[in-house]
Amino acid sequence: MKKALITGITGQDGSYLAELLLGKGYEVHGIIRRASTFNTGRIDHLYQDPHINGVRLFLHYGDIADSTNLIKLLYNVQPEEIYHLAAQSHVRVSFDIPEYTGDVTGLSTVRILEAIRETGLKARFYQASSSEMYGKVAEIPQRETTPFHPRSPYACAKVYAYWLTVNFRESYGMHASNGILFNHESPRRGETFVTRKITRAVAQIVAGKQQKLYLGNLDAKRDWGYAKEYVEAMWRMLQQDQPDDYVVATGETHSVREFLDEAFGLVGMDYRDRVEIDPRYFRPAEVDLLIGDASKALRQLGWSAQTTFKGLVRIMLEADLKDNETQRDNLEQLYKQNTEIIAESLREIQRFQREFEAVKAKVAIGRSLESLAGMMKSSITELQGMMGGEMGQSMQQLRQSAAAGEGQMRATLDLAKEMGAGISRQQEARKMRGKALFEEYKKKMGMVQPEVAATSQAAPKPVERQKIAE
Repeated sequence: MKKALITGITGQDGSYLAELLLGKGYEVHGIIRRASTFNTGRIDHLYQDPHINGVRLFLHYGDIADSTNLIKLLYNVQPEEIYHLAAQSHVRVSFDIPEYTGDVTGLSTVRILEAIRETGLKARFYQASSSEMYGKVAEIPQRETTPFHPRSPYACAKVYAYWLTVNFRESYGMHASNGILFNHESPRRGETFVTRKITRAVAQIVAGKQQKLYLGNLDAKRDWGYAKEYVEAMWRMLQQDQPDDYVVATGETHSVREFLDEAFGLVGMDYRDRVEIDPRYFRPAEVDLLIGDASKALRQLGWSAQTTFKGLVRIMLEADLKDNETQRDNLEQLYKQNTEIIAESLREIQRFQREFEAVKAKVAIGRSLESLAGMMKSSITELQGMMGGEMGQSMQQLRQSAAAGEGQMRATLDLAKEMGAGISRQQEARKMRGKALFEEYKKKMGMVQPEVAATSQAAPKPVERQKIAE
């Protein structure tokens, strides 16, 4: 299984090239820079956990500005093919950061070539060169032999990298080739590049998210092709027995204005109603016209562009329109989910409110009972105070009444005793009188019969005593 190493694997070209090589059975390794957020969106559909059996795409942290890291990677990976695509590739931005552009776009090439030489690898090397190197063109169309006249720091860095590749090929016998690619676009193109900026803006305007599009030079002409097809040409260059340099282009040129007209026309709009010119987007030195002659690529590589200009615009616009629809669908789905979540949350809140009100009512009852208990306690205390006073008075009165009653009872008892004593005395007197009468009666009777005398010695019968007493 062949191994390939790609710098710039997370970019437009790198992602398409990774797809192509994986489809051809390669084991693909890519260099990515460490970032605080994931920047692998273009290759997420290709990436798998490296612990899974059969995985053939591996990503390595590194930087093309770090030669030590590059040497280490080459030792570890041992690739048979190296595709150097990484760069600061925005032409307008290169005027603002020329030193950085020179470093990562120009010097990075010599770092990789030196790493290949240092490690002794027999790897084949592809250098991503650019039609911007032609700049102020010396001839139309531009071909492999057309002199370079770069018009930006980016183009100057690319010219340096181009000649370094030629030099290492000639000096050290390396299989090192330059692919002079003219403008190539796709739905994966960066959103700050003019073609993608246009198609994305059209989709945004259709969706009502944007009103105006601001651009620079509308008369600049470019040879625009489809990036997915161009990576096939890169691969074919490294399959050749001998290294060489190739122009990769469509052979047609179109202005930015034409691109606008085609893109807006596909949605029934006139770009002139939506596009404004912003001088900030003009380059200090313009490249007016680029058109490539790819006859050598056709002849030696068997490669030619298949997608037309109009077809390219349609592919890009449809992808952006679909992306907007997907975003809208996602937003609608998110809105629906959020609505359901909110509704459920409201139900929970209402349930909580009901429970809270119930607890609140219980607390209110508790407080009422507590208040009532307090009131009762206060009333009882007050009642006890009142009752204590009244009861004290009542007890005093009762004591006084009891004392008075006791005196009366004692007087009554004394009277009863006296009456009892009087009765006893009367009974005793009656008894004595009866006895005296009986003695007097005996005397009157004279002699007494023995049995009568004997009988008289016994106690008289109650009747007789009663009669005597009477």
